[in-house]
Amino acid sequence: MASRQAAGARPGARFAQFKLVLLGESAVGKSSLVLRFVKDQFDDYRESTIGAAFLTQTISLDDSTTVKFEIWDTAGQERYKSLAPMYYRNANCAVVVYDITQASSLDKAKSWVKELQRQANENIVIALAGNKLDLVTESPDKRAIQEADAEAYAREAGLLFFETSAKSSINVKELFTAIAKKLPLDQAGPRNLRATPRPGVDLRPEAPGTQGAVRPRLTHRLRRPKATHPSIFQRWYNSVTFYDFANVIPSDSGTIPYRYGAEG
Repeated sequence: MASRQAAGARPGARFAQFKLVLLGESAVGKSSLVLRFVKDQFDDYRESTIGAAFLTQTISLDDSTTVKFEIWDTAGQERYKSLAPMYYRNANCAVVVYDITQASSLDKAKSWVKELQRQANENIVIALAGNKLDLVTESPDKRAIQEADAEAYAREAGLLFFETSAKSSINVKELFTAIAKKLPLDQAGPRNLRATPRPGVDLRPEAPGTQGAVRPRLTHRLRRPKATHPSIFQRWYNSVTFYDFANVIPSDSGTIPYRYGAEG
């Protein structure tokens, strides 16, 4: 978590930044939950995450408190499981997702919870999310995991618990808001949310007296370096897609946020 004082900060304003990781088996809807939270969108035909995806989003808890989540959405396929510790290491919070229409899904979620409690930050805030609530709302016979059973387990394990629907936008914002409220916001100091512009290309009109000066231009896409024998870092980097959807800096800042895609 990071926070800092900036000139011109609103008196009493607090800004806190936390690392959040999503875990769970493949196809439980982790990426759909993040997409709904970050962009308020849903894609019926979303492809499985390869490696991991990085996104950011901010929420306001009240007039003076803003929380920014740095979100690592991990792949659920078994072949990527060994990479998980790289993402949940030093995480402040985690969302473990299961599919309420798949009987084995909760057991696999429990194994993720045990791993987090054993290996992650000892103060990590963990939320258990039973996703695809829309399916059982439409057809109750599709439910394979009873809400009461999952809630009882979450209570015993000391977890936050929600049943969610990324498709219908049920309890998605509530899930992340509950996590933010449980994090140690009292350790966050005042910060001016407009004080630190994000990296980008300056598109503002030229100031008087600067006509003809050399200005930065975007000339080509950033591409990953290629190597005959990729290092461990390069192999990890090639498995990660970076997106930054945070909406902290106002539109008049004159910057365009970078988007780091998966193109090689």
